[in-house]
Amino acid sequence: MNEYKLRVPYFPESLQQAVLRHRHEVFMVNKKNIFRFGSLLLASALLAACGSEAAPPAPQPTPVTVVTLKTEPVALTRELPGRTNPYRVAEVRPQVNGIVEDLLFTEGGVVEAGEALYQLDDATYQADVNSAEAVLARAEATLEFARLDAERAAGLAKTGAISAQENENAIAALRKAEADVAVARAALDRSKVLLGYARIAAPISGRIGKSTITQGALVTANQATPLATVQQLDPIYVDLTQSASELLELRKALAAGTIEQTDNVPVTILLEDGSRYAHAGKLAFSEVAVDPSTGSFALRVVVPNPDHLLLPGMYVRAVISTAERQNALLVPQQGITRDPKGNATAMVVGSDGIVEQRAVNVSRTIGDQWLVESGLKAGDRVVVAGLQKIRPGAAVVATEAHREHDPDPVDGPADDNTSVPAVAAASTDSQP
Repeated sequence: MNEYKLRVPYFPESLQQAVLRHRHEVFMVNKKNIFRFGSLLLASALLAACGSEAAPPAPQPTPVTVVTLKTEPVALTRELPGRTNPYRVAEVRPQVNGIVEDLLFTEGGVVEAGEALYQLDDATYQADVNSAEAVLARAEATLEFARLDAERAAGLAKTGAISAQENENAIAALRKAEADVAVARAALDRSKVLLGYARIAAPISGRIGKSTITQGALVTANQATPLATVQQLDPIYVDLTQSASELLELRKALAAGTIEQTDNVPVTILLEDGSRYAHAGKLAFSEVAVDPSTGSFALRVVVPNPDHLLLPGMYVRAVISTAERQNALLVPQQGITRDPKGNATAMVVGSDGIVEQRAVNVSRTIGDQWLVESGLKAGDRVVVAGLQKIRPGAAVVATEAHREHDPDPVDGPADDNTSVPAVAAASTDSQP
């Protein structure tokens, strides 16, 4: 039986190496293609996954609170510093010489006009009155004798019993006697006046201070040192000062017609602790000259003081107003912001609900609001709450704020006055 053997063909070594190299190249090419194909499949899967997700929602409008501006008349007020002064001051001085017998008042109390304050020793003055009364009585007796003599002479002259000369002498004696009586009566009146001066009375009603003398002291007529001082404190004066430059600015505004003059507006008084005084004052007058040393002029306000809460020399502030701006625009202070340069801006919501930033010019505060000079108009909706959440161009949902304000901050009845030129009371404040 023949045996068949499997024989491997013989290839030269170089041919074998070539076949192996070819197989390796084919493998490497296929490996790269597989990697690229896998990458493409992964990218396609990722794109498909991203495309299947929903688009992000559009941002919702931001809720804000706005105030719609409207024009209104506003009283221009000015807060001025001042001091209180008595309405009347009277220094009590003796008009005759004498020893003080008694003090008839309580120091620091309230006295009425004509009330006795001091009693001097009046014995000498009483004696003078008695002497003057005696002289008057003698003169009246002489007058009566002269009157009877003149009547008799007139009757005798009619019958020719006495001459005309004698009748005329009797008439002259009567006239002289009448004059003597008048002189004696005047002397008696003077004596009584001096006697009355021995009892020193209060010249005015008010609160009296301490006495500078005591019982038993000798006083002289019209001495330099007063015995006491009486001050009328109800009402009381409040003397204020205002800058002359503010007066000029106000006059220019009045001339331009941007503000109108107002009269008889009450003046609000603020005490030193910042509280509001219960009674409103009234502007009495303003000085007609400017103090060259301070560049200011004086105003005087009359204030009721029934409880004597205001005492002379107290520091107070007065809110006054004698000018009014018609069609003024007021914007809450929360609605005004300032950039690093100090320029005022406001966020305004348009009719399309988009926020717009406006540059504005404000001149002064009226209570908790700014008085707008330019940049805003009636009908603008100014954002007052939610400013931190928005920026220009943002969409918002605006809600109207409940707006409560008094055009006059503390000037309630005032503001802040009366028969004095309005230019003496109101002014324009500078920006803070």
